[in-house]
Amino acid sequence: MSMHPSFKQATKIRTRRNVLKRFERVKLLKKRGEWEEGDRAFGLRKTKPEE
Repeated sequence: MSMHPSFKQATKIRTRRNVLKRFERVKLLKKRGEWEEGDRAFGLRKTKPEE
């Protein structure tokens, strides 16, 4: 069974994601100095990805 052409295009074009996974948000907040070890990883602030 062959792959539909629309799925092949998705791998070639990388778009900028505007939603980060939790571990990515924690990493970004650590880098900015807004998160410290021992803080809760739930209910994190909204963060925009780096450009």
